[in-house]
Amino acid sequence: MQADPQYAPEHLALEAVRRLGPEARRWADQVRTTRPGITPDKLAQLAEKRFLGHARLSGAVSGAVGLPGAVVDIGVLAWTQSRMVLHMAAALGIDPAHTDRATDLLVLQRVHKVAETARVALGVAAGRERASRLFAGTGARPLSGVMMKLGVKLAQMAGIRAAKRMFAKIIPGAGMVLGTWANSAATKDLARRTREYYRRG
Repeated sequence: MQADPQYAPEHLALEAVRRLGPEARRWADQVRTTRPGITPDKLAQLAEKRFLGHARLSGAVSGAVGLPGAVVDIGVLAWTQSRMVLHMAAALGIDPAHTDRATDLLVLQRVHKVAETARVALGVAAGRERASRLFAGTGARPLSGVMMKLGVKLAQMAGIRAAKRMFAKIIPGAGMVLGTWANSAATKDLARRTREYYRRG
């Protein structure tokens, strides 16, 4: 993502499905085995609760350590939210490891408004990833500019759209509480959209 920050959400979505899809499928299968009769909705609620806790924790940590932590937290939050979506998909009977889930992630996280543009962007990102290996080491951009673009793109993916919600995390004395609130609110909203999206089929 640092090498190609313009397509950071697409790279993250592709990697999330590759790495986390099988994990989500195993989790759902294991819970169904240990709790026979659990409904898909109850299983999805378990996934939401689990990853909402992770999002709150990372928000508190970022609020405690200030701006550098807040920047790192955006990436952690986007990854945590991707895990939640894939686990909820598995709970609701959708294959979390299917390549279409990367498209779902980008639409659900409002990086793209429709699936078609998300698919095109994923194709471009995958092509750029392969091309970047050919040109590795041919030039370097200033790290601060790269990180700024990366932070903005990941903030969009994680649902931290309003600047005041991002900067709330670094207010002295209030950062931990506000960081937890910002992450929690964004993740709850994503869970609601995910449930509605997969229920519609």
